[in-house]
Amino acid sequence: MRRPGTPLGRHLRGLVIGAVIVIALLELVSPFRVSQITTLSYYVVACAGLTLLTGINGQISLGHGALMAVGGYTTALLLPAGLPFLVAILTGAVAAGIVGIIVGAAAAKLHGPYLAGATLALAVGLPGLALAFADTLGGEQGLTVDVPRPPAWFADAHFFLFGSDPSTTQYLAYIGALVAGLVLFLLANLHTSRYGRVWRAVRDDEVAAELAGLRLGRLRVLAFVVSAVCAGLAGGVLALATRLVAPSGFTIVLSLSLIAAVVIGGLGSLTGAVLGSAVIVFLPPLVTGLGARAGLSDVQAAELAPLTYGLVLVLVMIFAADGAAGLVRRLGGRLRRRQGPGTGPPRSGHDAAQESDDAARRTS
Repeated sequence: MRRPGTPLGRHLRGLVIGAVIVIALLELVSPFRVSQITTLSYYVVACAGLTLLTGINGQISLGHGALMAVGGYTTALLLPAGLPFLVAILTGAVAAGIVGIIVGAAAAKLHGPYLAGATLALAVGLPGLALAFADTLGGEQGLTVDVPRPPAWFADAHFFLFGSDPSTTQYLAYIGALVAGLVLFLLANLHTSRYGRVWRAVRDDEVAAELAGLRLGRLRVLAFVVSAVCAGLAGGVLALATRLVAPSGFTIVLSLSLIAAVVIGGLGSLTGAVLGSAVIVFLPPLVTGLGARAGLSDVQAAELAPLTYGLVLVLVMIFAADGAAGLVRRLGGRLRRRQGPGTGPPRSGHDAAQESDDAARRTS
């Protein structure tokens, strides 16, 4: 199972390569870029779960920002009690999973715009609980989060390897990268497993899947729960990264940003989840800086980011229906064909499954 030629072996190899790249970036870039990588990590975790739900299982959710709020608030409430931050984050993920069971069971019989409307109501209503229970959840001001400091063993290992003491920002970035890497690794294996195949079967043809003996309601709820757990993990990392959880951080804009990232990156592709998250995180500062250098006011430069989002989304839907990940795969396939048969690395099970999904989507 761990041989390099198997999907699990390739996923392990990808995890190791990704870890090396992230460590190099965290040690070479500026503190501002390190904080951006931390932001990228929780976007990747949430988008990866949403990719499984929407791209693989075919359920549309506009409420993942609310599920992130569940994980974030749970983490913020448990940290002052003295629990280790990893335990607090995992508990937040479990709490989001419980909410996912409830919402998934209610949404199992809904399809298309009805499911989107139900999850939209969740995104709008759930953050408002912080106002209703202001004494516990902090109201409009939210809750401050006690950020953990780098432990002694981590500081010693960092100094031994890189000759410097780690900052708190770097430590949080390492935590976020660890969570994102493990989530991507587990979801990649889940994508190529039996559950990934039956979820795609339900998405492609519900009638045929039901005739084959698959229990559609249970499979939909399971996909929603896995996606909700990912959103809860992302919310916990967000709480540590921003050091504050408040209703203003979990509005419908967050849920729509996650959907936009999944569409831009490519539905059903974990690589697309990473690429789409990178667009969401790095595009606004880039566009705002370009606008400021062009002589625009601060307000005008800030307004360029939503406009650019819309343009990128429209261009993706017109010229790359399978997203940035699909475009990269097609370019790689053309290069391999030009080099001749048998060249280039063999495809993993995840890549093969995704290419099959892209072909079916382009045909439809």
